Amino acid sequence: MKTKEETISKLNEHRSTSPSKWRENAEWRMVNRTWLRYSQQIAMMMLDRMEELGITQKALAKRMGCSQQYISRVLKGTENLSIETISKIENALELSILEPAFTIH
Repeated sequence: MKTKEETISKLNEHRSTSPSKWRENAEWRMVNRTWLRYSQQIAMMMLDRMEELGITQKALAKRMGCSQQYISRVLKGTENLSIETISKIENALELSILEPAFTIH
């Protein structure tokens, strides 16, 4: 059985040299939780539709005219999406995201 000092020493060996930002990140999520919830819902809709269509992030990026890395960020559900981007997603995936909320006559 290890002594308390040995355990602390072992933990210190694995301690990060840079300070953790978990508190900042948690506070940011709390402040931004309303739009984050929408972003996450959109990401889930996108993932479901991509699965239905059998398309990859790379293929979606090509359809939208952006990078695969950007699609990856959007699918994490933490990207603050503009209406323009949501419209591109709708067109690329033949998906209605805003349409139920807005009816254009």
